[in-house]
Amino acid sequence: MADVASPLAERLRPASLDEVIGQSHLLGRGKPLRVAFESGKPHSMIFWGPPGVGKTTLARLMAHAFECHFIALSAVLAGVKDIREAVEEARKAQQRGLRTIVFVDEVHRFNKSQQDAFLPYVESGLFTFIGATTENPSFEVNGALLSRARVYVLKALTPEEMQQLFDRALAGLAAGAPEFDEVARERLIGWADGDARRLLNAIEIVADAAHTQGLSRVDGDVLESALSQNLRRFDKGGDAFYDQISALHKSVRGSHPDAALYWFARMIDGGADPRYLARRIIRMASEDIGNADPRALGLALDAADTYERLGSPEGELALAQALVFLAAAPKSNAVYVAWNAALAHVRQEQSRPVPEHLRNAPTKLMKQLGYGWRYRYAHDEPEAYAAGETYLPEGMTEPRWYRPAPRGLEIRISEKLERLRQMDEDAGKTS
Repeated sequence: MADVASPLAERLRPASLDEVIGQSHLLGRGKPLRVAFESGKPHSMIFWGPPGVGKTTLARLMAHAFECHFIALSAVLAGVKDIREAVEEARKAQQRGLRTIVFVDEVHRFNKSQQDAFLPYVESGLFTFIGATTENPSFEVNGALLSRARVYVLKALTPEEMQQLFDRALAGLAAGAPEFDEVARERLIGWADGDARRLLNAIEIVADAAHTQGLSRVDGDVLESALSQNLRRFDKGGDAFYDQISALHKSVRGSHPDAALYWFARMIDGGADPRYLARRIIRMASEDIGNADPRALGLALDAADTYERLGSPEGELALAQALVFLAAAPKSNAVYVAWNAALAHVRQEQSRPVPEHLRNAPTKLMKQLGYGWRYRYAHDEPEAYAAGETYLPEGMTEPRWYRPAPRGLEIRISEKLERLRQMDEDAGKTS
């Protein structure tokens, strides 16, 4: 049990599985991690989840449940020397008849060779390996190590679970601790964003600030003064960032302006670079709206330019305007699909020569060789279209990669292309 001088988060660290708040999908009766604890046989595992959801706590509880020697390493601070020392410590524990659990926090920070260093000892059974990561282990943990460990996905605490933790925290504070009104509780829980450690640290900071000011009650104003730091809700290089940008893009594609604004606000509030978001908005305009409403791309570019002129926070309104327009616009990925198909075709097929009638002929020799011969200048033809002319390499069939969607301006584009194809057929051209 931690002493009273320890941080509140350490003092309230659960001493048993039943004291853990959250992760009911893993720790409920008959659930995978509960079964693993009750099996009596520790196995190597990876805890994957956001910060402050109990990864370290569960590793410590597992060591206690199996009466194992516990070695904790931080991949941020440790190196190969620390790994060797952990191995030697595990050997000494084995000689005393003890099993060992080696816990590596932020295991994704170790490089490949450092992760590989654990393999022979995991395979020999010298110790059980438990890694904790906020990043997707499929990308950040070596396949060899990952194949020897079971992955458990931990979730951020729900608002209801954070309320339970809040009650426990208030009970754990020293006598004379201030009360928190409902507004203050809700704002702190929202600010903590499912991170138990963040919530406990914030409660302790605010309680200390209130005590220093002689306050017996904490409201929204006290929170603002005590928590003046704008602590971000996600690491701009982590999974939460990419999950949110994915949600933003899919909300626009799904024609849901409110959802687009929600994820945009979440990312701005979380510290995402508006310039990065502007680039993504431009991509959405081209990829998901395309020629169904060509104005979308121009508006996205204008919004990015406006942000560069105004900066934050004023420029963010222009980006929000573009997002709402894109979400409400007719959707078409016809150009996106056509471009990828054309690119794949060119990469897979041998290069075909340019037909002679399409070649440039700036010299007399080139003209004698037939370059540009019988080329038909479209502007001199009826409706500015050279019906029956060919523009693809000889022997290549019409691929029809671009298929306009039946939405927005592409309805008109489709009608025009059909008319031009009919003119080609009337002129005797075959596809």
